[in-house]
Amino acid sequence: MIGDIVESKQCQLKDPMDLFHSGQVVKICAPMVRYSKLAFRTLVRKYSCDLCYTPMIVAADFVRSAKARDSEFTTNKGDHPLIVQFAAKEAQVLCDAACIVCPFADGIDLNCGCPQRWAMAEGYGACLINKPELVRDMVRHVRNQIDNPRFSVSIKIRIHEDLKRTVDLCQKAEATGVSWITVHGRSVEERHQPVHYDAIKIIKQSMSIPIVANGDIKTLKDAENVHHLTGADGIMVARGLLANPAMFSGYEETPLKCIQDWVDIALEHGTPFTCFHHHLMYMMERITSKQEKKVFNVLSSTSAVLDYLNDHYGV
Repeated sequence: MIGDIVESKQCQLKDPMDLFHSGQVVKICAPMVRYSKLAFRTLVRKYSCDLCYTPMIVAADFVRSAKARDSEFTTNKGDHPLIVQFAAKEAQVLCDAACIVCPFADGIDLNCGCPQRWAMAEGYGACLINKPELVRDMVRHVRNQIDNPRFSVSIKIRIHEDLKRTVDLCQKAEATGVSWITVHGRSVEERHQPVHYDAIKIIKQSMSIPIVANGDIKTLKDAENVHHLTGADGIMVARGLLANPAMFSGYEETPLKCIQDWVDIALEHGTPFTCFHHHLMYMMERITSKQEKKVFNVLSSTSAVLDYLNDHYGV
């Protein structure tokens, strides 16, 4: 199994809480729709990523439909430590979903940060930051019904305009037994505005559980700076890892070795062409000219992509 080639020392620590108590800043691959699936998780784990999340999965669909389970969640022996992120609004539904993945994952995360309109309209994602009692109830239910005390239950949030409300939400979640909290340092309305790292620092100082900082981290240097600014115990990266899956190993841009690794892993996993191609478009963004992008981005088959990589990069 491809996942078995993970040999980095951090990944020997299979328990997420052990990572947070290791004295090192935990390097985390964010939940990304369509992108943070098994093949990509396998790739970033080769390049010093300590902890990976699945894409967000709607818990109700997952519990109800075997088809949804098969398409949304795949893993293997090397895919640890792994957090499955769910969108949920009912405690028992979240519990049922957690019970299904418990034998295969190391924890679940409740999404309280997705600002997309469809999610909020359904009662999922970022609207939950305004329902601290419901969040508390969901965390408590999972804690009470999962027998494994090593199984983590975390939440990922955005911040309120009034930070006191965010601190209150976090403290309520902590009192219920949440393992750690990931804070995306923007409000629901903010998209590309600067991240409020000062807010993450205040939250960190108000809590005794680990806090993970998220938002606009594109390089290992950025990760170190955000750690120093906020005191966060972990750094979660999304787009920075899409652009450079080797980022946590200190590479400034995607090395050719990483592109080769992606090709090998994606082919072995039977990754659908669109996903395979999109990942390469992100990875090669910084290392290709405008002219090259025009050609590469319209390639329409795996064999055409492989020929291009071989001809231009010897991959």
